[in-house]
Amino acid sequence: MPAMEITVAHSPDSDDAFMFYALATNKIKTGDIRFRHVLSDIETLNKKALKGEYEVTAISFHAYAYLNEKYALLNSGASMGDRYGPLVVSELPMKASELKGKMIAVPGTMTTAFLLLRLLEPDFSHIVVPFDRIFETVARRKSNAGLIIHEGQLTFSSLGLHKVIDLGEWWHKETQLPLPLGGNAIRKDLGSNLIAQISAILRKSIEYALGHREEALNYAMQFARNMEAEVADKFVGMYVNDRTLAYGETERKAVQLLLDMGHAKKIIERPVKIEFAE
Repeated sequence: MPAMEITVAHSPDSDDAFMFYALATNKIKTGDIRFRHVLSDIETLNKKALKGEYEVTAISFHAYAYLNEKYALLNSGASMGDRYGPLVVSELPMKASELKGKMIAVPGTMTTAFLLLRLLEPDFSHIVVPFDRIFETVARRKSNAGLIIHEGQLTFSSLGLHKVIDLGEWWHKETQLPLPLGGNAIRKDLGSNLIAQISAILRKSIEYALGHREEALNYAMQFARNMEAEVADKFVGMYVNDRTLAYGETERKAVQLLLDMGHAKKIIERPVKIEFAE
């Protein structure tokens, strides 16, 4: 029988590249499944997932609230912050309490970062800007502040910007839990047997990267957007680790609480029960 093609969509970032290194470079066996990789920014992936476009896709946990009829969460591939996460930055020093009523540049309204910001401060205006142009938007004073995701969490100070608040720190103070940002989701209509096969393969890819860190990191550097190797190494370590291999009870609790809080604050219209492709 010819190989079955499965599309895996993820962001063009060093942490995702590290995670999918073994799969993208044929370091692991995939049987009769052939994987095609599609790279796009997370907000675009969130929107594509609304239509069920890809069999496997990275998504924001906020977006999962609108996708759970089509997709289940895979048990590996989560990005979790441990007292760190998306940042709000500004050109001039500002306190978090001053964000009320301000114009904030955000990387997308379906991102978990946007949900967190609304949980922190519901009263602000926003403009949607590609995540890699938010620094520029803030520096040109087209917005009062910017919501930063990806490696910008480590590089903002080199551009002379100021941290207003780390939403990962805020989340931990509120919940004492790790911050769930995004994960891998799989389309339910693939059926349980195929889902189980794909799930095992994706976990093996992450295991391989963690066990061959140097070679996987060297591969990921081509997606690091001119980051220094030391910064890329730190960034990858922040978001690809033991928590990425599998959700524990604590991590599942954190994802459910995030969605529950979003519903309680009327940001997410209906209650959402998380579902894993076991």
